[in-house]
Amino acid sequence: MGDSFDLAAIGATDEVYRVFQSYKSRGLTLGRVSIVYGERYRIYTAHGEMQAEAIGALLYRAEASEWPAVGDWVAAECVGPGQAMIHAILPRRTAFSRRAAGDREREQVIAANIDLLLIVCGLDQDFNLRRIERYLTLAHASGSRPIIVLNKSDVCPDLPVRIERANAIAGAVPVVSVTACAADGIEPVRRLLGPGLTAALTGSSGAGKSTLVNQLLGVQRQQVQQVRESDSRGRHTTTYRELLPLPNGGALIDTPGMRELQLWTGTESLDNTFAEIAALAAHCRFRDCSHNVEDGCAVRAAMLAGELDPSRWQSYEKLRAEIAWHERQIDPRAARAQKQEWKKIHKAMRVRYKNDPAGG
Repeated sequence: MGDSFDLAAIGATDEVYRVFQSYKSRGLTLGRVSIVYGERYRIYTAHGEMQAEAIGALLYRAEASEWPAVGDWVAAECVGPGQAMIHAILPRRTAFSRRAAGDREREQVIAANIDLLLIVCGLDQDFNLRRIERYLTLAHASGSRPIIVLNKSDVCPDLPVRIERANAIAGAVPVVSVTACAADGIEPVRRLLGPGLTAALTGSSGAGKSTLVNQLLGVQRQQVQQVRESDSRGRHTTTYRELLPLPNGGALIDTPGMRELQLWTGTESLDNTFAEIAALAAHCRFRDCSHNVEDGCAVRAAMLAGELDPSRWQSYEKLRAEIAWHERQIDPRAARAQKQEWKKIHKAMRVRYKNDPAGG
């Protein structure tokens, strides 16, 4: 890397330096995490790239989600040539997270301090609107700006139709189409990047993230493998998350394809993804309308009138139920409260049908 490295080019803002001042007075160095492997890290500092570990107090007094993640700004102590110890993590401006695998309800931070979240979806058999909605829900919760990137436009026979379908679920989120296998086919993404900005790529295996990374870097940095013809799925060519400085400034975080993307968010980000459903729900007669049996339900009325796609509603219901389930695992009191609420609803329904069997 040489004797010096420009941290401002990969996102070190005046605010980052301001927060770091208290650590600088202790003789620590500002760094940014580029790779995490177990409890070992690689960080960029003003003196170049270093291998690092975290001090025990940092690891053992915090939840795993508070451990250093790719994209984190950290305060580190140089302890030898190319070696450092991480003492603290600076507050995260944004964080893209999912529920960690396993039985426990735990957050897994995929990337931190990102400005743009590029949701890459192939225009072959990888094209899946329901999966894009799931990514969008987590993206809205992250605090970063999501962009839907439809890749492989050169092999898509119905490109305008698929772009229209993606725009229909995107809301205010921009949708761009690219051909990552051609240097001039990624200009819509290249124009989004620049000095000081950090973009993270996410999407399923085989969507073309590694090919896109190589084009943006201008070198064959990431390994690329062919997808299966039967289902357009790819093998994990990227096996870990990595922050990569871009030639013209800015940084790119490449992530492995995710076959399992469990939600770690609340209903607010879900309402951002399904803004038209949230807007309809605001006009329901009852504030706590379940949109299933109540009179005066604006959501059901829109579906009956053909103004709301039933598949869109089904996707919303599925994600809402998943979020509620995870919240109940975290807070048993919420589970009891919801159970009592459903008892009230069912009792009210029984009384209503007893008094008016015809439903008039």
